[in-house]
Amino acid sequence: MSRQAAASASPSVAPEDEAAALVPAVAGLVEGFAGPGGVNRSGVPVSADTFSVEVARRALDAGAHAVNDISGGSEEMFGLVAARGCGYVLMHIEGPPRVDRPWREYGDVVDHLRAWFEGRVELARELGVSEEQIAIDPGLDFDLSPEQDLEILRRLGELRALGLPLYVSLSRKDFVGAVLAGSWEQRWAPGEREWGTVGAVALAVRAGADVLRIHDHSSLQAMRVVARIVNV
Repeated sequence: MSRQAAASASPSVAPEDEAAALVPAVAGLVEGFAGPGGVNRSGVPVSADTFSVEVARRALDAGAHAVNDISGGSEEMFGLVAARGCGYVLMHIEGPPRVDRPWREYGDVVDHLRAWFEGRVELARELGVSEEQIAIDPGLDFDLSPEQDLEILRRLGELRALGLPLYVSLSRKDFVGAVLAGSWEQRWAPGEREWGTVGAVALAVRAGADVLRIHDHSSLQAMRVVARIVNV
C-alpha cells in the first residue's frame, strides 16, 4: 500500500493565513523525513491539502510532493501541477468546497463519477498534466448521500478500471456515523467512528484502493493486514 504524510489547513481562512499555517507544517514534515544532506530517505511523500493555487505553490516550494485538492480542479491549478510535475489528487465535487447544499440525484452514481473523472482528467491532460501525476478521489460525503457513498464503496473496482491510482478518504466520515446510528440526523460523532472506519478501510483495500487517508492506528493495521492478504 502507498503511504502518505499529509498537512492541511482550514480552507475558510484567507490564503495568506492558510499558507502561514500550512507551509511550515509541510517544511517540518519534509525536514523530518530527510536524512543526511537533506535527502528524503524514508520514501514517504508529503502532500499538501489545499484548493488555493497560491497556497499550493508555496507548499510545493516548501518541499511538498503532491497537492490534495478538494475543489475538483481548475485550469489554474492544473497549470501549476503541470509546471511543477508534482502529484495531484483530483476529488469529485459538484460545487464550491465547504458549502452546504442538498444531496444530488445522479441516477447511477458510479457511472456519473466515471464520466466526471474522464472529463476532468482530459482537461488536465490538455493543460499539460500527465496521467502519471493524477490520483482520483471519489469524494465520499462531498455532494453524496450515505447511500451513494456505500454504493461507490461497493463498486470501487469500476473506478479503479479508469487506470488511475484510487485515493479513498473515508476515515471518520459522516456516512460511517450515519450507518452506525441508523440515521443521518442521529449520526455518531467523529470520535465514535473508529471501528466503522476499520471495516470500510478493509473493504476498500480489498476492492483495490491504492492510497487511504486515515487517522487511527486501528485503520493502519487493517490496511496492512488486508493488503498482505490480497498481495497488494
